[in-house]
Amino acid sequence: MQGAVISHETAPPPVSSNGSARHIIGFTALSFVVYLAIGLPLAILPEYVHLRLGYHASLAGLVVSVQYIATFLSRPWAGRISDRKGAKISVLWGMGACTLSGLLLLAAAAVHRNPLWLSLTILIASRLVLGVGESLGSTGATLWGISSAGPEYTGKVISYNGVSTYGALALGAPLGVILETRFGLESVALLTIIVCAAAYAWAAVKQPVAVTAGEHLPFKSVLGRVMPHGMGLALGGVGYSALATFVTLFYASRHWNGAALCLTAFGTAFIVARLLFIRSIGHFGGFPVAKACLIVESLGVFVLWLSVSPWMAFMGAALAGVGYSLVFPALGVEAVERVPVENRGTALGVYTVFADVSFFMVGPVAGAVIGAFGYSSVFLLALISVLAALGIVFALSRRKLAVISFPLAEGLNAPTLAKSRVGDRKPQTESC
Repeated sequence: MQGAVISHETAPPPVSSNGSARHIIGFTALSFVVYLAIGLPLAILPEYVHLRLGYHASLAGLVVSVQYIATFLSRPWAGRISDRKGAKISVLWGMGACTLSGLLLLAAAAVHRNPLWLSLTILIASRLVLGVGESLGSTGATLWGISSAGPEYTGKVISYNGVSTYGALALGAPLGVILETRFGLESVALLTIIVCAAAYAWAAVKQPVAVTAGEHLPFKSVLGRVMPHGMGLALGGVGYSALATFVTLFYASRHWNGAALCLTAFGTAFIVARLLFIRSIGHFGGFPVAKACLIVESLGVFVLWLSVSPWMAFMGAALAGVGYSLVFPALGVEAVERVPVENRGTALGVYTVFADVSFFMVGPVAGAVIGAFGYSSVFLLALISVLAALGIVFALSRRKLAVISFPLAEGLNAPTLAKSRVGDRKPQTESC
């Protein structure tokens, strides 16, 4: 069976690409499943570890963030798998890993009192496996969509993929809370297993696309080209990372109800803003859009920091969602255009690693900050980080203008660079 899948992966590509929303959603829906598996336990694990198992708040944050250790380490590998073996193979492996994570979560729930450390150990193993599944599944699904639709639709695929991602998180967080409250953690695990196994079966029968032939750049070269944009993404993502990891405990510390709705507000605002402004990257360019978004996000995080009521926190989360909505695709389009097409899977994998860095670092660092200064301080930390991201984007924008003005500084002749820019700009406009 596996051999048959691999042989199909190298089949000739379709005669024409299809950039319609319906076609692209057929691939980004696979990312939806991956992030639904992530979102289901997201709002319940900190409280489960801290209040039910009795561990410190920093360890509760680490249990959430540990997933991103595995994701961080496996993202580049997932990109290479997608580039060299094919996006379909990456997706199938990713869905298998997500299904396994659900099985481990079920085991952790079954032994949570006999003894506590065993449940915590299995829970951490589940998070690590889920991290690998995220990198394989989401990177493969994104590249599969780009390869099937055509590289001229890169911006559109990345944008719709983000809608799927945050839509799944917005749905998964409150759904996970409802299931855990009524039926226990086991119900969350069972739903994860069922959905991810069904997605595996669906992906197995989808038409693969050919692996792009060409020279693959060394990993260090791809990393060097993408890293500045990734650093902006990582710092810009601290606002969401802090909200997702600590909003439950932040609400509990103030005796408020409705913490999961804060995540829903963020996710809903994120999706609405992305759908409304999806054309802005093509019209204005990646860097101008990223600047505007980071300014709005910083205002939202500022409101969260000063929140004195659940409704104020709710509005701050929504505003932050609007701001963060286009940061990933805006910087992503700028990052991916810096590498040849046959390296785009690796570039996407490396670029997305920096979002994972944001999640991984926020857990333990913000946990320590909370221990010293209280729960609201996590949003001050996020505000400082988002403003730092804004500074990086301004610097990258100035550097790009300098390269266009003085192409010889980059070792390119003017006609070649001009041809590249014209070719890149037109597809971005069409895709958005």
